[in-house]
Amino acid sequence: MDSGLIALGAAVVGVAGTLLATVLSQRMVARVQAAQFEREQRVAQIGWLREQELAELNRRRESYAATNAAYTRYRVVLMYFLWLVHKAQVTSDERAALEEARHALHAAFAEAQMIASRVVLVELDVMNRALSETYRRTLRLDEGDPDPDGSFEEIHAELIGLGDRWERMRSVMRTDLGVDAPGVAVAPAPAPAPGPAPSRPAPARPPEPESAP
Repeated sequence: MDSGLIALGAAVVGVAGTLLATVLSQRMVARVQAAQFEREQRVAQIGWLREQELAELNRRRESYAATNAAYTRYRVVLMYFLWLVHKAQVTSDERAALEEARHALHAAFAEAQMIASRVVLVELDVMNRALSETYRRTLRLDEGDPDPDGSFEEIHAELIGLGDRWERMRSVMRTDLGVDAPGVAVAPAPAPAPGPAPSRPAPARPPEPESAP
């Protein structure tokens, strides 16, 4: 009788141990799987955030490049228009070219203002106001009613100063994109003397026919 009870007890203990081992093993597997799933989720989240950062960086880079190109074109056109005003040679075509360049710059600025960093946005707003004021003074000079400080020489000097300011603006953009280290100063180019913008190239003349021998 005692042997039977011992055997029964041993069997119960064995079955209980087997069941308990199975339960513990399942729990351990579940914990390992949960931890692995959590790690995979973190890796996926980090990868997604990295992709978003790269996409945002690319959008800013494209916008800054477009803004820089639009500004360069507008400044050249405005400076040439100022020279024509000085020489009293403004035509309707030149007015249209100035307005086209100005609208292109406004479009580029508007797009950049939507995605630019805070430090770049501050510089953009300052540059935009300065350009608008220079444009206004140039038109006043063209209309024959210049500001007290709105002579050709003074406006020309202001346009040169805007070029120096844009060098700083471009440096801020490059720093924002991680191209330049913070605090890198850009030396402005020497200011050219007032004068006409480069003339447009004349159409090439067709070659004269060779004479017969």
